Amino acid sequence: MSSVVQSDTKGSPSAFLKAIVGKSVVVKLNSGLLYTGILQCLDGYMNLVITDVRESSGIAGSPITSTYGEAFIRGNNVLYISAAEAL
Repeated sequence: MSSVVQSDTKGSPSAFLKAIVGKSVVVKLNSGLLYTGILQCLDGYMNLVITDVRESSGIAGSPITSTYGEAFIRGNNVLYISAAEAL
């Protein structure tokens, strides 16, 4: 079972994205990699800057393969972004 918590935030996707800035997020890439960290900012193209980044293979229960202080993720690589904790 995934550790991702679904959000109860109502409204538009834009409102959700504004609500998660500064919060812990889970970002899955088209390649299958999974990144967790604190969302610092994003733009209209879904380009993301996250800090305290932990990378894993995206398979349930897989160990953390790398850690980064900060990462820029280009929006066209993002499959989904989710709040790691309930809002």
